Amino acid sequence: MKLIVGLGNPGAAYAGTRHNIGFDVIDELAERYQVQLTEAKHKGVYTIIRKGSEKAIILKPLTYMNLSGESIGQVMRYYDLTAEDLLVIYDDLDLPVGKIRLRQKGSAGGHNGIKSTIAHVGTQNFKRIRIGIDRPTGMMKVPDYVLGRFTAEERAVMKEAVAASADAAEAWLDQPFLEVMNRFNK
Repeated sequence: MKLIVGLGNPGAAYAGTRHNIGFDVIDELAERYQVQLTEAKHKGVYTIIRKGSEKAIILKPLTYMNLSGESIGQVMRYYDLTAEDLLVIYDDLDLPVGKIRLRQKGSAGGHNGIKSTIAHVGTQNFKRIRIGIDRPTGMMKVPDYVLGRFTAEERAVMKEAVAASADAAEAWLDQPFLEVMNRFNK
């Protein structure tokens, strides 16, 4: 079994914000598999999807971004998963809007959701899909920017990025992650 996690903040006030792009990918996967995230425990909501013989949990932590690792760690312990089974999808200020980048491991790069995940999983050696949201311009502060909404032009680009990220997550269900990386890191 694998665990695919999209990072974000719970509640309608945060829906559609830059920081919630990971949640958007989980919603896309749920729609593709015609499922709903009906399990509400381990400080998150999730369900299990199946592709061929592979099963995967798709999870949205409900702990708010900075504590995401609490939910991830609980699900991993409950289902006896290892870091090798984990894929985390999240926003990245250091990539242009809509650019996706897959990695097999790495530091938190200043992302508090990833810092929390590393702390609760006990390693930084887990798979990631980073989705570019770019950096704020002018005097806008980063917290205001990441909790802001996309412009109309950005929304169109981000819709493609969400679809591509969901494609990559799905591909990982039956292909080695290195192959998936080679395909999607263009």
